[in-house]
Amino acid sequence: MKYDFDKIIDRKNTGSLKWDVTDRELPMWVADMDFCTAPAVTDAISARASHGVFGYTVLTDDWYEAYRSWWSSRHHFEIDKDWLLFCTGTIPAISSIIRKMTAVAEKVVVMTPVYNIFFNSILNNGRNVLENRLRLRDGVYEIDFEDLEEKLSDPQTTLLLLCNPQNPVGKIWDEETLERIGELCAEHHVPVLSDEIHCDLVKPGREYVPFASVSEKCRMNSITCVSPTKAFNIAGIQTSAVIVPDETIRHKVNRGLNTDEAAEPNVFASIAPAAAYMHGGEWLDELNAYLWENRKTAEEYIDREIEHVTAIRAEATYLLWIDCREITEDSEELWRFLREQTGLYVCDGKEYHNGDGFLRMNLACPRERLMDGLERLKDGIRAYKTRSGS
Repeated sequence: MKYDFDKIIDRKNTGSLKWDVTDRELPMWVADMDFCTAPAVTDAISARASHGVFGYTVLTDDWYEAYRSWWSSRHHFEIDKDWLLFCTGTIPAISSIIRKMTAVAEKVVVMTPVYNIFFNSILNNGRNVLENRLRLRDGVYEIDFEDLEEKLSDPQTTLLLLCNPQNPVGKIWDEETLERIGELCAEHHVPVLSDEIHCDLVKPGREYVPFASVSEKCRMNSITCVSPTKAFNIAGIQTSAVIVPDETIRHKVNRGLNTDEAAEPNVFASIAPAAAYMHGGEWLDELNAYLWENRKTAEEYIDREIEHVTAIRAEATYLLWIDCREITEDSEELWRFLREQTGLYVCDGKEYHNGDGFLRMNLACPRERLMDGLERLKDGIRAYKTRSGS
């Protein structure tokens, strides 16, 4: 490999949310990576920083062209420049769009288990959550379309919040599935807000399908949140884009983002995505190859070393969804026990709804650190089973 993903980087005392832990703890929870970003991104930021003047900033043409060319070449989706809106982050965008596109007490459909902050964006704004619970069959998550249609047909349902690929289960929704979702949402006049922030973190040889690319119905009834922050590990720069093909919907989203003061870029917010998408492709390909070796290592280790625990096979993200239900349905207790006894800090599956008895583990770290985490997981599970007599 040209790039060194085995290098251990000390992130303590850098203001890192992930690494704000005690010395004995190993954080494998929040979804950021323990790798340096692509050199092209660092070089672009350093060059801009050396200028020394950091006044109010506007988006450059490079920002627009970077998104358009990346989605065209990587994801076979042509984006008009006018469709692109800037936002300081995907969650600020989602919260703003919920406020603008729905009314207080109306309902937003989510497919669970799903990223826990979705619930904050809905509930904190006075809207109600409707859960379309995914079904796990033979290790594969599927959509319950009968239940989905019932919930979309509710007159109080005014938005579907889609996660594509699905976090935490790592599912890439195929074109047929997305088209069926789009047909149902169009039939019931429910816009689709699709969070596609994990789209570039996929198994080598697999491709994600942008929801808006599937059909005219999907495109004109869609709002898509995208960003290089997950794939290039630059979440702290606070930069993202919202793709809105329909002019009327785009006007509403744009007014919401501006009213919420979430549409002003910082000095690096245009430069970093442009550098990532224009010059970071080779780095990302090597990253994905490394991540998938990490996933394979973790899956095989759990299969071999940890009885009564199953790693759910995935196609996207660097997050491992771990089924511990043969040991306990109380994943909150297990999560706390692992952290207290071994220092391993993962995520409680209960947070994601429809995830009781599961854990979420971040695999985006050097392999040496991954093995440390897996050994702590094994030791902690063994100790938990001994304590509970299982």
